[in-house]
Amino acid sequence: MLTRRSLLSLLAAAAAAVPLGLAGTDDAEAQVVVVAPPRPRREVRPAPRRGWVWVPGYWNWRGGRWVWVSGQWIRARPGFRYVGPSWARRGRGWVYVPGRWVRI
Repeated sequence: MLTRRSLLSLLAAAAAAVPLGLAGTDDAEAQVVVVAPPRPRREVRPAPRRGWVWVPGYWNWRGGRWVWVSGQWIRARPGFRYVGPSWARRGRGWVYVPGRWVRI
């Protein structure tokens, strides 16, 4: 039979272990795809818009196949430039590198 003290100790240990299980979730989401992505599609780039940055489309791996994600406008950030999403060769596969803002 559990005493109140041992029950509280058990609950405290379980609560402390929860963050440890979540610590590696970002790495676990990195998906390696063995099939190389197709060449980027040619998109008709819309006319420039003041205060906005054009993000070109890219291929996304979904449901065991490549799916095209169309380009879009995103609001510009002063002092930053946007580097679009890409796929990088890692070992025997390809890993998605999300788009990001880089300080100028």
